[in-house]
Amino acid sequence: MSIHLVGGGLLAASDAAAPFLAEATARSAAVGRDTPRIGLLSVADASGTSPSSTADIASVLGDGAEVLVTEVKPGQPFDTTVLSGIDALVVGGGRTPDYLDAVVPLVDQIRLLVSDGLPYLGYSAGAMIAADRALVGGWRVGGVEVCRQDASEGLDEVELREGLGLVDLTIDVHAVQAGTISRLIASAEAEFVTAGLAIDEDTVLVVGEGALEVRGSGSVWRVVSGDDAVSVATMGA
Repeated sequence: MSIHLVGGGLLAASDAAAPFLAEATARSAAVGRDTPRIGLLSVADASGTSPSSTADIASVLGDGAEVLVTEVKPGQPFDTTVLSGIDALVVGGGRTPDYLDAVVPLVDQIRLLVSDGLPYLGYSAGAMIAADRALVGGWRVGGVEVCRQDASEGLDEVELREGLGLVDLTIDVHAVQAGTISRLIASAEAEFVTAGLAIDEDTVLVVGEGALEVRGSGSVWRVVSGDDAVSVATMGA
């Protein structure tokens, strides 16, 4: 089973749904369920509005599975019961710090379930918090602008926190579309991270037992901090 990290955009355009559903179906079949049950965790914005991506994800995955959507308000944690009886887990998009706060009660259980083979799909914020050290937002480093302010997640300085620990590389999303590739480069230059991946929209990075796989129409940008410089390379579908 794999970890699927989507950089944003429409889920169908990322080409993530089919392989993720296949893994969920295989896990459900192993316990005698004909239709997989997928938990979808969503955090509303400050006004109480559901992220538009939540409905998109539920619609796309709902063609082959029973999607159980649980949404909380900012500052409200998810109850551990949301992980009961599911064959796969999706953590959706929205404000990344709110998602990280909301999953705090679930961290240990998610790690155990994923290590036991539960497929995980992180969309945008859900991809960012999957890392050991999660980049949760910010648009400046030492007061210097490193990306657009509208990509800051409401934070000023770039901030990293302990994430879910599902992947060992720091993840950023909307790489080209929101210009966050520069934020990851600046984070490596400042030695906040030693290596990270920035995922374009309409693109998914699949982390499994074999080599990393990129699907969709965009690229995954690999950023590595060296002794004298930061190196950047792309991984395409």
